[in-house]
Amino acid sequence: MNAAPSPSPRRPILELPDELISQIAAGEVVERPASVVRELVDNALDAGATQVTVRLLAGGVRLISVEDDGAGIVREELPIALKRHATSKIRNLTDLESVGTMGFRGEALAAINSIADCAILSRAVGQNSAYLLEGRTGELRPVARSTGTTVEVKELFYSTPARRKFLKTDATELSHCIEAVRRHALARPDVGFAIWHEGKLVEQWRRCPEATEALPSGHAKAPLGQRLYDVLGKDFIDQSVLVDYRTSRSRPESTAQVRVWGRAGIPDAARSRADQQFCYVNGRFVRDKVLTHAARSAYEDVLHGHRQPVYALYIEIDPTRVDVNVHPTKIEVRFRDSREVHQAVRHAVEDALAAPRAGLATATADSLGLDGSAGSSTDVSGETYASNRPLAPMYSAQPAIIFENQGGHKVSDLGALWQPTYGATSNHPAPQPPLPEAGDTRPADAPLPDQAWPLGRAMAQLQGVYILSENAQGLIIVDMHAAHERIVYERLKNQLAARDLNSNALPGLLGQPLLIPATFAATPTEVATAEAHADTLSTLGLEITPFSAKTLAVRAVPSTLAQGDPVELARSVLAELSQHDASTVIQRAQNELLATMACHGAVRANRKLTIDEMNGLLRQMESTERSDQCNHGRPTWRQVTLKDLDALFLRGR
Repeated sequence: MNAAPSPSPRRPILELPDELISQIAAGEVVERPASVVRELVDNALDAGATQVTVRLLAGGVRLISVEDDGAGIVREELPIALKRHATSKIRNLTDLESVGTMGFRGEALAAINSIADCAILSRAVGQNSAYLLEGRTGELRPVARSTGTTVEVKELFYSTPARRKFLKTDATELSHCIEAVRRHALARPDVGFAIWHEGKLVEQWRRCPEATEALPSGHAKAPLGQRLYDVLGKDFIDQSVLVDYRTSRSRPESTAQVRVWGRAGIPDAARSRADQQFCYVNGRFVRDKVLTHAARSAYEDVLHGHRQPVYALYIEIDPTRVDVNVHPTKIEVRFRDSREVHQAVRHAVEDALAAPRAGLATATADSLGLDGSAGSSTDVSGETYASNRPLAPMYSAQPAIIFENQGGHKVSDLGALWQPTYGATSNHPAPQPPLPEAGDTRPADAPLPDQAWPLGRAMAQLQGVYILSENAQGLIIVDMHAAHERIVYERLKNQLAARDLNSNALPGLLGQPLLIPATFAATPTEVATAEAHADTLSTLGLEITPFSAKTLAVRAVPSTLAQGDPVELARSVLAELSQHDASTVIQRAQNELLATMACHGAVRANRKLTIDEMNGLLRQMESTERSDQCNHGRPTWRQVTLKDLDALFLRGR
């Protein structure tokens, strides 16, 4: 018979020593050298620096030095700077609830000092001499330096060697340090940044001094276009659109507004990884599920497969309406009204992507005057975009297509298309491509006039699938079915927007009862969600009721999804409802149904079209929102320039 294990001896409750407390805190604040770089650059920006220089050895493991030209630290406050919970950023709870600085917790320097050899060299404004503070000994002595602060961190994790074993190679750690500085650079074009590694300059972003507006956090907003060009490259500028959106326009109080601005990549620029998604809240880089989901949902109708969009979005909101004291790394936030912020980001990106690129001049880095020089000053947040953006068309169904062809005559065929009509109450003029006069007898091979149709003049149909068109730049190739599918889809969405979304009047969202209810073991969250959102589920054509305390029963599903797995459908919808707003789920389900209907209603391949019908389709594309991608995210047209054609035939060589 085995003897019972003897009880472990009782251990008394004792207070932990300060050094161990700091090392425990360092485990939360400092994960790798990039964490130290982020914290020290935060402090430099809070000090009002206009130039920040980061010097690294061995990827930051042997040395991290951050030098700035900010206000500096006075001699009397230097010893306090390395103590736990010592900060100049906040004084009381009111300050904590409206943080406007990058740092505020007072933990970073103390945590870093507990796991590395730390030294601070600083000279405050108006001080005759600089002073050097040794973190290990506390020794303070005068030295020579100009106004500003330099923090040196040597031999990271020397006091916790187990943590040091988890670090990657020097090259990997260096890449993380560069990424940390890059995130700051994207938010602060009014500050210059330089990164040196092993004595070599590896990255540099020059300061853009022309500030044009003040952010709520008090930071100066310099022209951002040049910094985006410098950091993310010319391709990002060429393949992105301007974003500028405000909520609560009817409410005069500024604190009630949420502003979203920046640039959003076009669907063609999407990547396989989410490594170029930058979100900032009042100048602070954050990773937030609400913002990520909002941006992704704006691309639902235009992104193919599991591709990841690229964007640099800046959210301005009253600091009292966002809690930045959520995580020691300060990379997570919590919004007081997450639904409002979600809708603001989603509508901002949707509106920016809605304007068809076929109907608007594409803004490239060259046209914006961005050439990599620090003197260029293009502000992507200007109001020009908002005033020039075309209004979303409202479609009116007609018994047959009514197009104006190139001769001004009417063509009646291809009954699945509709004539776009713009509302009379519009505040913006509808974009109308210049049509030739009715008596125009210009031959088919005549050159196109200036400011002609962006998608050009139809020439032929290829294999019953593609439309070949000529424009001023060269050749346009249009996927006939994909383009028509988008036109029909947008028309159906505009028709649905005029209805009562809770009326269940849309065919396909009507619930079809199951002969035998499908039951499944549900989590407490799923049971609570099903009970709380019964009306929303009914709107979607779903009936999910409790079968027992831990079991749910699916009794009805949407008629168009009757052949699918009801349990899998129920779980996915409940998971979506538990995390996001119910209206988002309803809209997504309705859009998926409309996309299916549009796909079946669009013109099919091998349908022979006349030249007038092809031109009618091209004109529709130029005035239809999101017409650059079909409902499944595939492109609807491609441009082949004369330069591309010349290269194919080796012309000019």
